[in-house]
Amino acid sequence: MTHQNTSSGWLRRSGDPDCVLLLDVTVSPCPGLRVSVPARLRYHRADPYAVHLDCHADLDEPITWLFARDLLAEGLAGWSGVGDVTIRRSSADPELLTISLSTPGQTAVLHTPSAPVRDFLGLTYRVVPPGAEHRHLDTAALLRHLLNGSPARRDRPRPE
Repeated sequence: MTHQNTSSGWLRRSGDPDCVLLLDVTVSPCPGLRVSVPARLRYHRADPYAVHLDCHADLDEPITWLFARDLLAEGLAGWSGVGDVTIRRSSADPELLTISLSTPGQTAVLHTPSAPVRDFLGLTYRVVPPGAEHRHLDTAALLRHLLNGSPARRDRPRPE
């Protein structure tokens, strides 16, 4: 679970995402105050275990959080995550999803309706079913990147 705001070729996914959900989340910067922020969930089959959450999606360089797809699924069902990202159903309204994003010294708490997020997750499962993620990983490119720093190519689909 990491925060990224970088132009590194390895962290950015080439091509369009396979699934996108535009969200209008509310952020609680302090108790009693909520601010609306445009956000976007993205899923790429080339990174099958991860979901990308872009906050301030209306900016040229949104703030992007990367976390496990399973974390999102578990959060829709109850409580999930320890550390930088936690996801849970809201205690005040079970139809709301609460996503907490933490950096050293700061935490942002996002609220969004859970139904569209659940539908988005269902779409990701149609693209890459749970348990089939390993079939979509380009492990050779990842290994090259780790061993010699050469950019991993994500423009070639993996054979099924």
